[in-house]
Amino acid sequence: MKPNGTSRISLRDIAKRLGVSHVTVSLALRDNPRISQSMREKVKAVAEEMSYRPDPMLAALANYRKDKRQLPVTSSIAWINAWPEPDQLRNHREFDLYWEGVQEAALKHGYRLEEFRQQGAITLRRLDQILSSRGIKGILIPPHTFHPEWSDFPWKNYCVVKFGRSITDPAAHIVTANEVSNTLLAYHKIKQLGYKRIGYIADEERAFEALSLFEAGYLFAQREDSDSNLLPILNIQAHRVYESLPKIHAWMREYRPDAIITDVAAIPLILPQYYPPSELGIAATSIMDCDADAGIDQNAREIGRVAFRVLNTLMHERSKGIPEIPHELLVSGKWVNGSSLPDKRP
Repeated sequence: MKPNGTSRISLRDIAKRLGVSHVTVSLALRDNPRISQSMREKVKAVAEEMSYRPDPMLAALANYRKDKRQLPVTSSIAWINAWPEPDQLRNHREFDLYWEGVQEAALKHGYRLEEFRQQGAITLRRLDQILSSRGIKGILIPPHTFHPEWSDFPWKNYCVVKFGRSITDPAAHIVTANEVSNTLLAYHKIKQLGYKRIGYIADEERAFEALSLFEAGYLFAQREDSDSNLLPILNIQAHRVYESLPKIHAWMREYRPDAIITDVAAIPLILPQYYPPSELGIAATSIMDCDADAGIDQNAREIGRVAFRVLNTLMHERSKGIPEIPHELLVSGKWVNGSSLPDKRP
């Protein structure tokens, strides 16, 4: 307890004990490289001994002030792209918005977002050498269409965050869309617009996700549907939609849906050639990379911003390597009305 009887220990109390300025104490507790390693350790030891705890109100004020200004760029974080044709990654609007969200948040904290392409002559060893020589400690892994062979990469040297569940190795922390919640939202919004028989056409391969939780959300929504118009999910190969048309038509005849939710980008483009919007409404699980203007906006830019915030926390805490308990942070989307799903209410 402080001599004056109050319980909170301040930076000035620690500084007085050590015979240094309170600014030195503040910088040391934040691991600022301007303070020597030995001094940082000494300050932390005394702070622990004196039971110092930051004032949450002052911390909040400091963070507010920091967010109001953009720090000078002093370092970089890495965006690892191992796609066989790397330019295709950000051709996906969803993934390009991830990049934009990260870039926006990173610049405010003094980081530059840089893409590193891991193809051909760029071996894992060489990639590690490049990142290490540049002093890069944070890595973001965007979605991939396959599982890169990264088992020999020294993840223990880096803080790592992944977008989505498309790859399982490394088993890092994940930031992604809340697919279950988003599909539940879509189902309920479609019901509110007067549709009764809502079907789901899914990409059976789901190249970008190890598990389609969109489908799980649809099944949950059906279970809660008091109308009990339960339609089985139709799985097709997204890259062979025209070849799947006989299968789609047979499913349509048998189950007579009046609305469809889909994660297959081409479905809203092709089906209206056979079933006009007045007969069949269509909504997409993500309107960014689909030809439907009704459906879910997954808030991809916000997913990017959140991913940076998670990575920044890991770097600040020096939490490198693969975590013992990986975390998943889910970002909710929002519903968007559109012409592909006309309002059928009287």
